[in-house]
Amino acid sequence: MSFMEAVSDRSVALALYIQPKSSKNTVCGLHGNELKIALTAPPVEGKANKAVIAYLAKLFGVTKSSVTIISGRQSRHKRCLVDGIGIEQAEKILEGRSQSDEGKK
Repeated sequence: MSFMEAVSDRSVALALYIQPKSSKNTVCGLHGNELKIALTAPPVEGKANKAVIAYLAKLFGVTKSSVTIISGRQSRHKRCLVDGIGIEQAEKILEGRSQSDEGKK
């Protein structure tokens, strides 16, 4: 997955495109070479950044302190580091997420 790279055995970096003020928090799929995530939070006063951290922590089953925005704090294009999960496990979670979303259509 081109939007994700292993930083170590137990951490991954993600290239994200964030769509704020959405109707729900969800993984939308690919947006170019980035993973598109829709969030209900507005892009003001760091609310969307906090929502990105909370959503990724919940999605990957790690604590919020394990998720860091590396770059793009004031942009829709973000790079995040998730500690406590390997790349293979992260890929399985995202693949399962896309399959469950396809079943809803």
